Amino acid sequence: MDQIARAAAAYYRHFAAMAADRGLTLMQGKTLSLLREPRPMRTLAELLACDASNVTGIVDRLEARGLVRREVDPADRRIKNVLLTEGGEETVRQIRAEMMSGLTGLEQLGEAQRHAFQRLLGEVFPESAG
Repeated sequence: MDQIARAAAAYYRHFAAMAADRGLTLMQGKTLSLLREPRPMRTLAELLACDASNVTGIVDRLEARGLVRREVDPADRRIKNVLLTEGGEETVRQIRAEMMSGLTGLEQLGEAQRHAFQRLLGEVFPESAG
């Protein structure tokens, strides 16, 4: 468990640096990375493990920078979905590309080893699979 904690800490230090290079906080970067699909504000709060009022502030700042936008959910007009703009998508692409280039240990693994690693992570942390 200590090794997993150290790996996670190293990953998030690297992620925070990549986000900071783009003028983003760690939480703003994490929020962008969670928006592979439109998500309601409440879901973002759950995924980020923070209060909904914090998510409102994060989304407000991202929206002011043109990285996300809010849309009314067509199925329930009381719900606001957050989705990436083109600028937000490009920012996420850049961060992911730099994250991958910094994970040289993963590059050394063969395809079968990467799939095995992914499968094992899914078994140890089933809530993260998919």
